[in-house]
Amino acid sequence: MRTLRIVCLVAVIVVFAGIPGRTVAAESGSRDRGAFSIGTEEQTGIAVTIYNVNLGLVRDRRKVILPAGEHEVRFLGVASEIIPASVHVGSLTDPGSFRVIEQNYAYDLLNPQKLLDTYVGKEVTLYEKNPYTEREEFVRATLLSNNSGPIFRIGDSIVIGHTGRIIFTGLPDNLVGKPTLVWTVRNGREGEQEIEASYLTNGITWRADYTVTVGEGGDRADISGWVTIDNRSGATYRDARLALIAGDVHRAPGAPEYQQRLLRTADVAAKAEPQFREEELFEYHRYTLDRAATIEENEMKQIGFLSADGVPVHTEFVFAGAAHYYYNRVADAAGEQKVGVFVEMENRRESRLGIPLPKGTMRVYKRGGDGGVQFIGEDLVNHTPKDQKVRIRLGSAFDVTGKRTQTDWKKIASDTYEAGFEIVLSNHKREDVVVKVIEPIPGDWTMLSASHPHRKTEAYAAEFAVPVKRDGETVLAYRVRMRF
Repeated sequence: MRTLRIVCLVAVIVVFAGIPGRTVAAESGSRDRGAFSIGTEEQTGIAVTIYNVNLGLVRDRRKVILPAGEHEVRFLGVASEIIPASVHVGSLTDPGSFRVIEQNYAYDLLNPQKLLDTYVGKEVTLYEKNPYTEREEFVRATLLSNNSGPIFRIGDSIVIGHTGRIIFTGLPDNLVGKPTLVWTVRNGREGEQEIEASYLTNGITWRADYTVTVGEGGDRADISGWVTIDNRSGATYRDARLALIAGDVHRAPGAPEYQQRLLRTADVAAKAEPQFREEELFEYHRYTLDRAATIEENEMKQIGFLSADGVPVHTEFVFAGAAHYYYNRVADAAGEQKVGVFVEMENRRESRLGIPLPKGTMRVYKRGGDGGVQFIGEDLVNHTPKDQKVRIRLGSAFDVTGKRTQTDWKKIASDTYEAGFEIVLSNHKREDVVVKVIEPIPGDWTMLSASHPHRKTEAYAAEFAVPVKRDGETVLAYRVRMRF
């Protein structure tokens, strides 16, 4: 009896070793249940272009050996966030011989629950250890249900909570181990071909993060730029040729919005090594990495793309008004108001920059006398072409303050008004400063009098540059006539 049991066990193992649907060794165009499967082992190259709108373009090249005729081809291991309607496939070896006539996207991934569900009503094998002999024994059982756990019929008994391992006789056709594109192809060229499948995928994006370290003197800064790639697309891209697209690419309504994740730079002293080549692409800019890179699934990766030392910077103090001050007598026009602090730099070659800067967060640090750095503010800057100004809002000044008073307001005619203001600017710093006062004056206006020169920067704005001595104050007074 013992001999018979061993023989039966060996026979079952042999049967299981030869079941259809088992894992097939990596082989170009391996045949699996009547289909030709092309896995990532057959990959000859992959390129990933990432847009900063939660979108990636994948171009995946693989080799396959196919006989002539019509066949089912399974392209395994694509991104689970793939946009199936965007897939384009063709042969690089002989484009005219390889044609896809039907495509399916198999995304019902294999897991224990789904596998059990597909075997309801079918026979399985249960293995368990005999507590007396400490040998594993097997028994045939019928899976009756998989609702809140498997229920088996073993002989004439109904069994719940069986502790044995469950052995299945094959993998159902409707379940796949990896996201898979399933094609029906007509192949006119027998033998090996290299094919390329390109597709768009959601779930992968990038952003730029900048570290600006202002020197002790305040007029020069060292800048490092980092690219942060966030891959939630459901695939790993190994040794990929990587390109990034900067620009506002339009997507059709209904595309899922991306919940941005912020990865802060921990080491502000680290220098970014430039590794990207920049070039124009239509109305956007493309940054191509000069080496292959692997982007793991569910990974955030940072790559340096900009490094510039000694960039001239300028600190600007801004005191801004509000349009409603001019329409009538207003009590809230009086009192202390914040003075904003900005850092500006020119994105020019002469300033050691001069490249298109992708939008991103610029974090500014100030170097002190001890050589250490302290965080002083951050701002989100938009795409900045070369030869334009970069402006970073840091916050509000501590030692520079402003106080506004509406000194007069009167109605001259049915559509004409006059208003007078006095602004007291105080400077408690150790050096002189210049405060830019921006007044948003509505309607058709004329400056009647002013204690300081002004310029009309926009139709609705008057701008004053008011110097304020250290430990001193300056009074700006003006009167304006408006028609609205």
